[in-house]
Amino acid sequence: MVWKIEYLLEAEKDLEKLDNSQRLIVFKAIRKVSKNPLPNYQGGYGKPLGNYGNTKLSGYLKIKLKKHGVRIIYKILEEEKIMKIVVISVRDNYLVYKEAEDRVNEDSLLYT
Repeated sequence: MVWKIEYLLEAEKDLEKLDNSQRLIVFKAIRKVSKNPLPNYQGGYGKPLGNYGNTKLSGYLKIKLKKHGVRIIYKILEEEKIMKIVVISVRDNYLVYKEAEDRVNEDSLLYT
């Protein structure tokens, strides 16, 4: 079963900043993970995040496209079977996680 994919408005803007080849790679990765976005310890593709540096992202997951330097941070809403994309970025780790935390704090929907 493929989960429904939703993007924060800011994540949609992140996509627009990528070049076309990066965008295709990101869409392909998100589509693959949406088949089973659960954490890897539950048999899914997601890599759980915790508290990285000063950020608090427990309950969020990441897709790390090492070869392309892209990070995708998302939250799963299990009851609704929704995979909510928070950040798509080519920035270094700390900035990606800080940006994710800022967006999470602004969007109360992610806490449901």
